[in-house]
Amino acid sequence: MGGAGSGVIASGGAVDAHVHLWDTGRFSLAWFRSELGLPEVADAADFAERSARATSPVGPIAAAIAVQAADTTDEVRWLTALRHPLVAGVVVQYDPVAAPGSAPAGVERSGVVRGVRVAVPGRRADLADVAGLDELCERIGADGGVVEFLVRPEQLPAVGVVASRHPATTFVVCHLGLGAAEPDESWAAALAAAAGRPNLAAKASGVVTGRADRRLRRALSVAVDGFGAQRLLFGSDWPMSARIAPYDEIVARTAAALPALGAAGDAAFWGGTARALYRV
Repeated sequence: MGGAGSGVIASGGAVDAHVHLWDTGRFSLAWFRSELGLPEVADAADFAERSARATSPVGPIAAAIAVQAADTTDEVRWLTALRHPLVAGVVVQYDPVAAPGSAPAGVERSGVVRGVRVAVPGRRADLADVAGLDELCERIGADGGVVEFLVRPEQLPAVGVVASRHPATTFVVCHLGLGAAEPDESWAAALAAAAGRPNLAAKASGVVTGRADRRLRRALSVAVDGFGAQRLLFGSDWPMSARIAPYDEIVARTAAALPALGAAGDAAFWGGTARALYRV
């Protein structure tokens, strides 16, 4: 992983900072079940076809960050071997059981890996049971990569504490630390506290649901108040989001629910911040 950028880089279109790509004929996903209504193959060509129908406030979707959906070596190899104009970088999954403190084997030699995701919503609220976490954060930060967290709202304070222990590392919270939960006062307070760490950003991904968009407006308003547009990133969570709405509708509903950001804020949220953090 190369050195991280800083500031907001001028955008030539939008960056989707959170998509998942897979091919269950090539590797298994432990959580994948037919009743989830998800495709067995969701590859870069599929994403390109669907994203081509969408237009963000800064233009069409020009690039995407592919986030590993599970945690197998076969999946890492497939993801990091992808060569598609829209796939600007890959975030791989951390396995604290198989390799505590280490990124998956071989990712250091891949020029497309931009960070590691710590997906631990089932762990303790204080994250004390995530083996090797501090070692991982130091290593990824030293390599200029991003450490992402997939957590539930109760774990947001612990993410802030981790970020405070590693001020030279860039952290990103997936799905605003909310996902499909309700944006209640306890979540809002926890997100605001975490946002106090200047090395912590958040993805507005996975927060569009089938419910009324006043929920979405509330979640995005809290996020903008805490992080500002300069530390927020758009993410669709495709193809998980396809169970809610088509890709272009996810983009449109996000844009309609956002508070007014101004030209500079739009440029940051819809692509500039992702370009800076993931060096794309």
